[in-house]
Amino acid sequence: MSPRLGLAGLRQQWHSSHALLLLPIALIVVITVADIHSPANIHLGPALVIAPALTLSFAGPRLTGLVGALAVAAQFLIAVLHGGLTTTNHVVQLVTLAVLSTLTVIYGAIRERRRAQLAQVRSVAEAAQHVLLWPLPEQIGPLRVACLYLAAEDEAQIGGDLYAATRTDAAVRVLIGDVRGKGLSAIGEAALLLGAFRESSHRQASLLELAASLEQSVTRYLADFEPPEEVGERFATALLMEISDADPMTRMTSCGHPPPLLLSPGHVVTAPSLHPAPPMGIGGRPAGYTLDVFSFEPGDTLLLYTDGVIEARDAHNRFYPLAERVAQWTQTGPETLLHHVRRDLLAHAGGRLDDDAALIALQRAPVTHRGGLHERIVHADGFRHRPGPRTDG
Repeated sequence: MSPRLGLAGLRQQWHSSHALLLLPIALIVVITVADIHSPANIHLGPALVIAPALTLSFAGPRLTGLVGALAVAAQFLIAVLHGGLTTTNHVVQLVTLAVLSTLTVIYGAIRERRRAQLAQVRSVAEAAQHVLLWPLPEQIGPLRVACLYLAAEDEAQIGGDLYAATRTDAAVRVLIGDVRGKGLSAIGEAALLLGAFRESSHRQASLLELAASLEQSVTRYLADFEPPEEVGERFATALLMEISDADPMTRMTSCGHPPPLLLSPGHVVTAPSLHPAPPMGIGGRPAGYTLDVFSFEPGDTLLLYTDGVIEARDAHNRFYPLAERVAQWTQTGPETLLHHVRRDLLAHAGGRLDDDAALIALQRAPVTHRGGLHERIVHADGFRHRPGPRTDG
C-alpha cells in the first residue's frame, strides 16, 4: 500500500470515528437535560454509562476516556442542579460512573493491545506463507495458472498443504501435496518437501526419479526430527505432474494423493486414471512408482487439489462434490474457476473448513487450427458430470 493511500485510509477512519462520536455526545446531552427537568424522585444519570460503552464499539481508549469524562462531568452538573452535590444518591452515582468509565477505558486499552498483537501475527503468517509457498506466476510456458490456499486454523494463512511449480527444459513440473496434520505443526515437513522439490526438479531426469528423491528427503527428515511418540504417524501425500510444452501427453505419479480433474469444454469433467503409491514417509515403499499418462489438450483445464477440499462436510455431514460442482465452470479461466470454487466450498462447509485446502488450476492455452478436424484423444478412465444446481446465487 502506498503512503498516500495509507494516509487517506487513516484520514477516512479518523473522520468516520469522529462522525460516530456525535451519537454518545448527543446521548449525554439528552440524558442530562432530561434528568435536570425530571421530578426529584426520578434519576436518569445512571444511563450516562451507555455513552462510553457505546464509544468503545468504534473508537479507541483515548476517545472512550474523553466521553467517559464528559459523562462524569454531566453527572456532576445533574447533581448540582438536581438535588444537591452532597446527597448520598448523587455521590454514589458519580463514583459508580467514574469507576465504570475507567474500567471501560482499561478494557479498550487491552483490546487495542490484542489487536496489535493479532495484526503482527497475521503479518508474520503472511510473510511466512510468501516464503514457504512462493506465489505461482499467472503464466508458465503454455499454461495459465491460478492457485488458492484456505487454512483451517484461525488467524493462520499457512499449514500442511503445499504446492509448487518449476520450469524445466521444455516442460513444467508441478507438485501438490498434503502433510499429515494442519496449521503450524505441519509447516516443517511442508517446507522440507517444497525445498526438496525445487532443488530436485532440475536434477532428476524423470518424474519417477524425482518422486524417489523426495521420498528419501522426507524419510531422512522424519528420522532426525520425528518425535518418538509419533513414529510412523507422520507422512505426506504428493502428486507430481510433468506437462510438456508441445506434447499433450501429460505424465503424473502419485504418492497417496487424489487424482486431478480434467475439465474440458462442454461441461465435461474427467478423472484421469491413477495408480498411487503409498504416501511418503510411512515406510514399506514398494519397488517403484507408477507413471500414469493422459492427454491434456489445448483449451482443457487441470484442477489439482488436496483432500481438505473433497472432505469438507456440510451441515448434513455430506462431502463436497467437487467434480459435480466444477462441471458448471469448465469454460472459465483459472482465476474465475477458483473464485467460484472458493465461494461454493465455503458455502457448503458453513464458512469454515476443518482441514487445510489447496487448489491449483492449470489451463493449456487453446490453439487456432487453420483447417481440418482436430481429434481429441483422452487416455483417461473416470466419470462425466453435467452442471448441477448453482449454490453461489
